[in-house]
Amino acid sequence: MTSIKRFALLCAALAVVASVGPATPALALTKATVQKRIASALLKSGASSGALVTDLTAGEPLYAARADLARVPASTEKLYTTATALGRFGPSARLSTELLTSGTIDANGLLSGDLILRGGGDPTFSSEDIDSLGRAVQRAGIEKLSGGVVGDESRFDKRRGGPASGWSVDGYIGGSLGGLVLNRGSGDYANPGLAAANALSQELRSLKITRGVAARTGKAPSGAERISLLRSPTVSDLIAMTNIPSDNFLAEMLVKNLGARFGGAGTTPAGAGVIRSFLRRFGLAPQISDGSGLSRANRTSPREVVALLTAMHNDPQRAAFEDSLAVAGRSGTLAGRMNGSAAEGNCRGKTGTLSDVSGLSGLCLTESGHVIVFSILMNGVSPSSARTLQDSAVKAIANYSD
Repeated sequence: MTSIKRFALLCAALAVVASVGPATPALALTKATVQKRIASALLKSGASSGALVTDLTAGEPLYAARADLARVPASTEKLYTTATALGRFGPSARLSTELLTSGTIDANGLLSGDLILRGGGDPTFSSEDIDSLGRAVQRAGIEKLSGGVVGDESRFDKRRGGPASGWSVDGYIGGSLGGLVLNRGSGDYANPGLAAANALSQELRSLKITRGVAARTGKAPSGAERISLLRSPTVSDLIAMTNIPSDNFLAEMLVKNLGARFGGAGTTPAGAGVIRSFLRRFGLAPQISDGSGLSRANRTSPREVVALLTAMHNDPQRAAFEDSLAVAGRSGTLAGRMNGSAAEGNCRGKTGTLSDVSGLSGLCLTESGHVIVFSILMNGVSPSSARTLQDSAVKAIANYSD
């Protein structure tokens, strides 16, 4: 098990930790007081901010201000990406990386052909997986290759970044996008497929398995035979690994996987189209440009975000989706926020931050047992100041008692 894949188990454990109650008893607030406190936060954040808060248990709105105005969502966008990945792939689906042979293996262990490392868009593919593949080559009885190692990254296009960087490598993504990416592409951000092939070739060298030619990239020929299959964490785990820490690389890899599987091409635009199609079933039509929220071309409103959260709360995959959200005072991007309040352990959410954008959307379980869904989107703000205002509003929501 790789260290990255162990993180998937950590994300699952966080869901158990999050089930513990708040650190301090809740101070019950009336509806009028909660509304007043949310309104105060929105007033201080300016006219480019808006919010919608809905009591799902009572089936009625709790607060609304400029809830239909579309804004730049920043990483709130990941809610749309991960909900679509969960809905289209299913929670138990996994992404695969294959090792194939293009020729025959004789009695002396000579492979007359190449080893092909075919990527399946797994964002967690790591050096420990390369070690595993080296052992698979040994088990197959291969001692020498007449050819070499070929990296097949054809599942995706070769745009290494998203629209925010003009499709070039983007440091804010935290990796290089591609169908075959080892360690997020850290070996060669411009050519991650070649870097992965080189890594496997070097592993074979350490195992005294000789290669006839240098590693290269290419596409697996038809009829190539598989000798090993590596599988990613489940989609349920991947979306937790995306949302809890707000991982841009995983989000952008997920959107390309959506395009490759359901949109006809392993591209960001194709994946964005799959997300838009998925959201239409809920009557939603946000502007989707990428998977992570780095692009300022993304636009959505608090009402659309609340509608998604409501739909997912009523979905059979509710637990997988809501467990993928950071927990106030406990995990991910909310680990240091609202500690010691009624929100700690009882509110989950997705943050969103750009230089002048901040948002917090999610749901709270109040002490009276009500489920409250909320979305607070702020543009034209100082993110640090905005987070303080959001926390004030969400703490009030957590203390709400009808």
